[in-house]
This record gives sequence, structure tokens and C-alpha cells, in this order.
Amino acid sequence: MIERYSRPEMSRIWGLENKFWAWLRVEIAVCEAWHNQGRIPADAMQEIREKAGFDLDRIQAIEEETKHDVIAFLTAVEEKVGPASRYIHLGCTSSDIVDTANALLLLEAGRLISADLDSFLQTLHRLSLEHKGRMCMGRTHGVHAEPMSYGLKMASFYAEFSRHKQRFDRALEGIRVGKISGAVGTYAHLSPEVERDALRLLGLEPDPVSTQIVQRDRHAEYFTSLALVAGGIERLGLELRHLQRTEVREAEEGFSKGQKGSSAMPHKKNPISAENLCGLARMVRSNSLSAMENMALWHERDISHSSVERVIMPDSTILVDYMLNRLDSILNRLRLIPENIDRNLESSYGLHFSQRLLIALLEKGLPRQKAYELVQEPALQAWEEGRSFRDLVLGKEEITSQLSRSELEELFDSQYYLRFEQEILDRVFPEKS
Repeated sequence: MIERYSRPEMSRIWGLENKFWAWLRVEIAVCEAWHNQGRIPADAMQEIREKAGFDLDRIQAIEEETKHDVIAFLTAVEEKVGPASRYIHLGCTSSDIVDTANALLLLEAGRLISADLDSFLQTLHRLSLEHKGRMCMGRTHGVHAEPMSYGLKMASFYAEFSRHKQRFDRALEGIRVGKISGAVGTYAHLSPEVERDALRLLGLEPDPVSTQIVQRDRHAEYFTSLALVAGGIERLGLELRHLQRTEVREAEEGFSKGQKGSSAMPHKKNPISAENLCGLARMVRSNSLSAMENMALWHERDISHSSVERVIMPDSTILVDYMLNRLDSILNRLRLIPENIDRNLESSYGLHFSQRLLIALLEKGLPRQKAYELVQEPALQAWEEGRSFRDLVLGKEEITSQLSRSELEELFDSQYYLRFEQEILDRVFPEKS
């Protein structure tokens, strides 16, 4: 299922071969920096450029013996390069290569997710304008409150995902750092100039002060921002699930020809995609907690973060890529059911006008508690007896003595609730609406 919505590039990024190519890019960039310093002769540097490579099966075979992936990688590269390989990894520790390469991989994955967010925002923008003026019941606590529109509902999600995009792009910039500073970050066998040159070639910035690693608050920000994206996906998914409930049924996920909803009940059409996304959001959130727990390591570094990152880096980025693309597909196939939207608007007997009536009585000079009680009595009666709130109000002399018939009729106009809809949309889409 994930292959259906997640782009193949995302899976490629986290494949072993691409990981080792990222490592090799870092190693060669360090060699180029040493060459610029005169440490690596031109002929040796040319040999490294031409011959550097690896055989994936050979790396794995060596690791079986060494139990150390970086040493296995270096040994396999040395076999390809020959004598000039003595200059590869000069002055470096494993984390110089792995942390810097991880930044390249996280950037590559993050740029796909950033593009996903752009595409998803376009879908939300289209739906916001498409459903402008499509009045529906707004709900608080799951109970009818006051009318709003599906355009505003979608605009709310657009505004939220705009913030997710801004946060994630900031986190993406925060992860765009590497370190080539040696065993404890002191450049004992390197130099800040070698680091600057190597990272410039890779499109990265130096971590101002590293230990053996780049500090993990950067990674925690990255994975937390992904968790927030997943939380937004869950919020929208939960809304769609509620809207598809039989008692509401204002919207439905697309249901393709030949699709089945239940092995037992042929009538079932379930919001399975939205439910899947709500479940996957829990995994992305859990991974963000793991990323935060990776921040506290022993002294200049231990290895407790490494095993965690081998899981959460591919898992969270692949999942969020998948979730955004799948939710985009849901929204592009979403079916609104106008007759049910209108039915639900009328199903609470016009009680959504209660606050308008309350305010009108206050403006006539009644004390707030008195006015509240006057409105609440016919409101509760409407609930209990299933009668029109408007009719009950028109029959209540204590209210009609305060407000004329024409004033009361004006209070029961549903369009009143959307009079600022365009202004809100203009705030959300200042250059688009």
C-alpha cells in the first residue's frame, strides 16, 4: 500500500546503496579539501576521483567479520582505489562521515516532503475556494453550534499546513550542517579550513561547535516538525471520519468500482484511508519522542542514538511522504453530499440562532442572565419536543414584547453567519483568493 502513494525516490534515498554513496561523497569532499591544502598530491587525488567506489555485497561481507560498518565501507573503497586510498578518511572519525552524510540524506528526503506540502496546500486552496459559501453546521463537542462553510473548514486546514510547511522548512535548514572535526570536535588531526572546504563542496554549513557528533537537538527539531505535520494530517483525517459517520454523512471518501467495505456486510463504505492515516500519525509522533531522547548522550558521544536513527530516519520521512500523498488523493476524490449537509443544518430545529437572539435582547437593555434565561427556555423546549425554535420564540410574549416581528425574522437569517467569509479567506489567501 505504501508504494502506491509514497514516491519511489523516497525509498531510494534510504536504500543501502544510496547511503554508502552519501558516505563516499563526504569522504571525497574531505580529500578535495586536503588536496586544496596541499596534503594530497594531484596524482593521488586524481586516482581517488577516478577509482573511488564500492561493491555493496563486499561491504556487507566485510562487516560480517569486522562488525563495524564504516570500517567495512572504507575497506571496500580501499580495494577499489588502491595505494592512493591511504589519504581517504585522513584525520576523520566515523561520525564525521556518518553525521555529515545523514544531513545529506535528511535534506534529500526533506525536500521531497516540502514539495509534498506545496502540492497538498494547492489542493486545500482549491477546495477552500470551490466550497466557499457551501453552508454547513459547525460543531463544538460534537454538538451543533453555529453555521459556517466548507470553504472556511478547508481554509482552516490550509492555514495550519502553511505553518507546518514553514516549521518544516526551518527544521530543514537547521539540519543542513555537517562536521569534519575529529574524534571530540577539536580538529586535532584536521582543521576548520578543511571542514569549511569539504562542507562547501557538499552544500552544508559547519556546525559551530561539535563534539564527536552534530548535537541532536537539530534532529529532534526535524522529527518533531514531521510529527506536527502528522498531527495535522490526523486532525483532518479525524474530521473526515466524523463527517462520514452514518448519522452525519456529509462527506465520503471515494469508493471505486469493485471496492469492498466489509467481509461480512456488503453495504459498508468505511473511511479506511482516513483511519489508516490517524493510526500512522501515532508512529510518527512516537519517533519524534525517540529523537528527543537522543539529545542526551554520554560526554562527547555514545552510540545509543545510532540504532534509533537507523529506524526513525527512513521510517518517519517515508511515512510522512506517504501520508501527505495519500491524504491529497483522499481530498481529490472526496464527495460532499449537499442534501445531507442541508438536512443536518435543519436537524437541530434552528437552535443555532440562539446567540443572535440573546445578543438582540441584550441590545434592548435586558440584564444578561435574564436574557439568557428567556432564550434558554424555548431552546431546551425545542430539544425536548423536537419543535421549531423560531416558532417557540414567536409564541413567547416575554420575547415578542422586546423585539418586533420584523426584527425577529431578521434574526433567523442563516446567511448572517457567512458575512465575513470572504474577509477570512482573504486573510488566509492574501494573494490567491
